[in-house]
Amino acid sequence: MTKVVVIDYGMGNLHSVSKALETVASSESIEISSDSQVIKSADRLVLPGVGAIKECLDALSVELKEIVLEEIKKKPTLAICVGMQMLLDSSEENNGVKGLSILEGKVERIDDSNEVKVPHMGWNKVEYLKDHFLFKNIPNSSYFYFVHSYCCKASRDELTATTHGEKFVSSLAKDNIFAVQFHPEKSQTVGLELYKNFLSWSI
Repeated sequence: MTKVVVIDYGMGNLHSVSKALETVASSESIEISSDSQVIKSADRLVLPGVGAIKECLDALSVELKEIVLEEIKKKPTLAICVGMQMLLDSSEENNGVKGLSILEGKVERIDDSNEVKVPHMGWNKVEYLKDHFLFKNIPNSSYFYFVHSYCCKASRDELTATTHGEKFVSSLAKDNIFAVQFHPEKSQTVGLELYKNFLSWSI
């Protein structure tokens, strides 16, 4: 049986993510855990995140950080919202913090405008730049749910989707990692479809 572990480091809406995965799971087991051995035994990993990035990074113990850095480089991994931001090089939030540098790019505050309000909350259109398996059966320009005030504006990694034109990155892909700024667990049908695709994604 395929084991999917939602990494529990004390931050993020873990149970909402877990419930969404359970909704679309067929034979997969879904588990929330911070145990290093459980994470090592997982076939797939989910790194969620909600709140301020410094608090999320500080919540990772030294041991858990080492396990995460080791395991997410070799297993299908989905990073969500601040989980995605943590994988980047740095963030200007909280007076500047260093990220995990798994993905290239930096996190900046969203530019407030008539088109994009800060905090950026609610349903917004995601425009695909490249095909990716996790967007299978999800039409381009579908609406996903966002809650954030900081974003990645550019990356040398595979940029798969943007929101509000080129204003910020909605998703990034690198090898076995797929990272999204939006919340699939809050995005109803299209979000569940993305989770379903993640469970069958082969790398």
